Amino acid sequence: MASVQADVFRSLNDSLAFDWRLAPYDVEQSVAHATMLAASGIISDADRDALHEALAVVAEEVREQRFVFTDGDEDVHMAIERRVTELAGEAGGRLHTARSRNDQVATDMAMFTREAATRAVAATIELAEVLVDLAERHLDWEMPGYTHLQRAQPVYLGHHLLAYTWMLLRDAERFRAVMHATRPLPLGAGALAGVNFATDRELIAAELGFTAVAENSIDAVSNRDFVLDYLAAAATCATHLSRLGAELVLWSSEEFGFCEVADAWASGSSIMPQKKNPDAAELLRAKAPRIVAHLSAMHGVMHGLPLTYNKDMQEDKEHLFDSVDTLELVLAAATGMLTTITFKRDRLADAAGDEFLAATDIADHLVKRGMPFRSAHHVVGTLVRQAVNSGRKLSELTPQELSAASPLLEPDGFYALLSDGAWLESKLSRGGTGLVALRDQLMHARSALEHVRSGRL
Repeated sequence: MASVQADVFRSLNDSLAFDWRLAPYDVEQSVAHATMLAASGIISDADRDALHEALAVVAEEVREQRFVFTDGDEDVHMAIERRVTELAGEAGGRLHTARSRNDQVATDMAMFTREAATRAVAATIELAEVLVDLAERHLDWEMPGYTHLQRAQPVYLGHHLLAYTWMLLRDAERFRAVMHATRPLPLGAGALAGVNFATDRELIAAELGFTAVAENSIDAVSNRDFVLDYLAAAATCATHLSRLGAELVLWSSEEFGFCEVADAWASGSSIMPQKKNPDAAELLRAKAPRIVAHLSAMHGVMHGLPLTYNKDMQEDKEHLFDSVDTLELVLAAATGMLTTITFKRDRLADAAGDEFLAATDIADHLVKRGMPFRSAHHVVGTLVRQAVNSGRKLSELTPQELSAASPLLEPDGFYALLSDGAWLESKLSRGGTGLVALRDQLMHARSALEHVRSGRL
């Protein structure tokens, strides 16, 4: 029974099944640590060289996926130290001088998160660029805009696509903030109180790309804010992609018919040969709550957790690793899908040609002629009901019916508002859908992309 309990505890306690992904960072960190130990006179140059040589072998084994884990390895840190000792002999036992697994794992996690955030910035920028290019090619394609999934006001497709560009630019900024959050080096904090050696933490920071050192050893080993920051940024980004996916699912349906997803990003039905399912778009929608759940779970891990390190914090890895993998997958899928998507101009234009979408413009016309907006809203609502009840378009209402609704509704002005594209080009405000404002927005989007790409937020 005792042996069964030991096996169960080991399964619960060991983290090697997932923290093996930290191996490249752990090796890189160990090389820098050995360099610092020798530079500080804590180990000899000969020991440093032996450690570097052994770590180079381990790095190659990890890179080529030849590194062998054994049953006695509790985690990736112990596995690497074991292997280094096998290769370097007595010098291997000096590698862990002046550090603890607590500051070691915090450093590995910060390095992993920094790289993941860097990739996320690049991926969000790439997708934003695809959307900008799509918007430019479809700048003046008319379509209905929606509120409550009901046709509301017409917009240009380019304007709609650029909305997602701005979301992704904000996502890129959030991931850059994650990179900033990983700036302080935890290594050197020891288990929690510092170490009994005069170490040079700034040397290690410079070697590993950190731009500062953590000022408080207790905070250094217990800090996982950067993990929470990444998960929060990823959850928001995935939520943006879920909204994009949801619209593509709707738009590619027969009921909408606004677009067609390329065959490479769709699948057929197992029983109905006529069907083409936008599976990639559906999975953009479905993956978001998975990442949001990881964020919520990680907050649960850290909530109320006493300082400093607790074994609970081992749970940070699977939440982070799966979120990184999932986000990178959906960003790549969205980029590929939008690169090959086809929009259907006739279907978009037909839907945008619904004259009832001009109702707000007619109300604004009355406002410009002196009527209070609430009164104008009532007048136009009456006209819409009159047209719907009689099975007509607004443009088919007679001049007498217009005059009866309001003397301010002169027929020429009313019918001009319903002419092709008139209500689209009536949007004059910056950020609106009118072509003048839209071309200006496109220019600003390209400029913003360049700023984010260069790191100038």
